[in-house]
Amino acid sequence: MAPRRTLLASHAHAIWRAGVAAADPLPLMQPVLRVDGEALVLGPRRIPLADIDSIAVIGAGKAGARMSQAVEAILGARRLREKAVSGWVNVPADTVRPLRAIRLHAARRSHENRPTRRGVAGTRRIVSILGRQGRRDLTLCLFSGGGSALLPGPAAGVRLRDKTEVSDGLHAAGAAIDEVNVVRKHLSTVKGGGLLRAWRGRWLASFVLSDVPGDSLDVIASGPTSPDPTTFTDAIAVLRRYAVWDHAPQAVRQCLMEGQAGLRPETLKRLPAGAENILIGGNRNALDGAEREARRLGYKVLDVSSHLRGGASEAGRRLARLAFEARDAGSAGGQPVCLLGGGETTVRLGRRPGEGGRCQELALAAVFEGQKDDWTGIALLCAGTDGEDGPTDAAGAVVDEVLLRRARRQGLEPEAFLARHDAYNFFGPLAGLMRTGLTGTNVMDLAVILVAPPPRVPANQARSSRKRPGAICH
Repeated sequence: MAPRRTLLASHAHAIWRAGVAAADPLPLMQPVLRVDGEALVLGPRRIPLADIDSIAVIGAGKAGARMSQAVEAILGARRLREKAVSGWVNVPADTVRPLRAIRLHAARRSHENRPTRRGVAGTRRIVSILGRQGRRDLTLCLFSGGGSALLPGPAAGVRLRDKTEVSDGLHAAGAAIDEVNVVRKHLSTVKGGGLLRAWRGRWLASFVLSDVPGDSLDVIASGPTSPDPTTFTDAIAVLRRYAVWDHAPQAVRQCLMEGQAGLRPETLKRLPAGAENILIGGNRNALDGAEREARRLGYKVLDVSSHLRGGASEAGRRLARLAFEARDAGSAGGQPVCLLGGGETTVRLGRRPGEGGRCQELALAAVFEGQKDDWTGIALLCAGTDGEDGPTDAAGAVVDEVLLRRARRQGLEPEAFLARHDAYNFFGPLAGLMRTGLTGTNVMDLAVILVAPPPRVPANQARSSRKRPGAICH
């Protein structure tokens, strides 16, 4: 039997799901990849099909399976056959499925967002495909968030575990994703535009789904086919800024110092002729889809994305305060309010952290901030649009008055769990975790906070059986 939750919490789930559906790669790719008569349209470019001998599809990312499906659906069975379409895309294991022409390769297990030897083997296969392209061949590249871990290609002399150790250290220190990727790109043969060094074809179009603030092409999946404005010196500065440099493996420091001295090639600084990158969507698509559903359900929508930044704990406290202020102030005409935010936070872990992810930590911080308040008329949900949140099987967590009552009955104190970054084990016994499975997309996190205005009727009447936002449902 499903756990009881408030109507507000049920609406929050529906709004979040609508946001994820709006970021589905298939409809996002259709405007920028299409067959028009006897030509293939790639964003602003139009190529006669007669000029193309074959099409290779390569890529990496959490949305890679769905993007591959989109390519095959758009081209259609006849053109897949006529243009000898083939390909290789590195994806999480749970998204692998048989396709007509493109091979989906399980480069890592699901819920373990770390590079693996299988990922390295898949990357080598992709590089070899690029090297076999001829002067009448087209390459379609599919990149999305998570591509950094799914497309590992360590620089000469650097072991995979050396790169992983450095990335883990930066994440634990609270480094932002763009800072982590500066280092990753300069310890890789394929990131920072490195894949283009192997490419021998005539045309190359990369379709990119953004999972980073600002939608910077050089940051998404560490920009395998994008010019990179950063340098080896920048990478060293990031490691020093977060006190990781002195503890980094010797091979990492040597690689970066050799690059700084000009003994290793810098990352790509300019696109070669025939190559282009096309952004197909990002967090804005999810926000727009969520807003449409919230309005359909009768909510007034306010964008609070500016608060979904920085430390997860601080963001959770801010959002909780906004929710209580909105409820206590009421709204014009008694209309319920949806506070909607998209973005990505960070968590600075201790030496022995518990289990969880940034979305779960944000929700737990909101519980801590409002533990002395009455949560009647408020529900808060925060989850990753990819269906993952840290190294757990949850996408995030949801908080409402029912969950808070369970926590009090079970004697669970949010402060202790928050101090050891153990949100997963706080929400688990309370049925507060969101377990969605991988969604097929990845456009950062989505927070949905629903607020019902104070009731305008006497308390005894408010307990009638008539459903209203905040009432208990099953």
